[in-house]
Amino acid sequence: MGHPFELSKEIELPATPEQVWAAIATGPGIDSWFMGRSEVEAGEGNRTRFTMAGHTEESTVTAWEPGKRFAHRTDPGPDGTFMAMEYLIEGRDQGATVLRLVQSGVLGDNWETEYEAMQIGWNMYLETLAAYLAHFPGRTGIPVSAFRPGAGDPDQVWAAVAGAFGVTGPVTEGAPARLELPGLAPVEGVVDLAGLPTYFGVRTPDALYRFIHSGTDRGNVLVLGHHIFAADADPAGTERAWQEWLNGLPIG
Repeated sequence: MGHPFELSKEIELPATPEQVWAAIATGPGIDSWFMGRSEVEAGEGNRTRFTMAGHTEESTVTAWEPGKRFAHRTDPGPDGTFMAMEYLIEGRDQGATVLRLVQSGVLGDNWETEYEAMQIGWNMYLETLAAYLAHFPGRTGIPVSAFRPGAGDPDQVWAAVAGAFGVTGPVTEGAPARLELPGLAPVEGVVDLAGLPTYFGVRTPDALYRFIHSGTDRGNVLVLGHHIFAADADPAGTERAWQEWLNGLPIG
């Protein structure tokens, strides 16, 4: 039996309402801070598409007020489950904007685990959105994804990831981070997300690197969801290099 739910989040962003709209209501904008790849057909009644790990989910745009409100809703599944998203944009003084999102719908049998994952996950993605708007305004990023199911428990995973970046001791925001990756230029920046045991992030002059642990109840999957802003980036080659790195990461 499905379980109705609703969660809401709010964040103040260092950007104008127009910049926030471009980030949350266009495919290239969403790709610059959110997981997977997105397409948005402008206008109420049109469709959006979200692709992750080879699976594409479509939804219908239910509200389209540029600079103010954007909403979409998936078609109900055979079991009645669906997902709806609503973004509300409010401009503030000095070029700031408050973004409020409401996610609602009907979840399946494992609803408690799914709900908790969404609550925590949105914290990471909204912080990534803020970092995108603050550090890469006017640019769009290339999304890069990689997955390692059964990677290990959180302590094992984060020890390996932090160690690979040369981060020792407690993981704190602002710590220097450097990683040598075969086939790519060295990753050199600072830790800008330290949401352990769930997520970890590094910001460089041309990328936002994001690492997410699904949790033991969801298969101990380590997910990489990066956003590359370098003009000469090779999407396929970059994704391949990160998947190979992830497969070879010594965990446990």
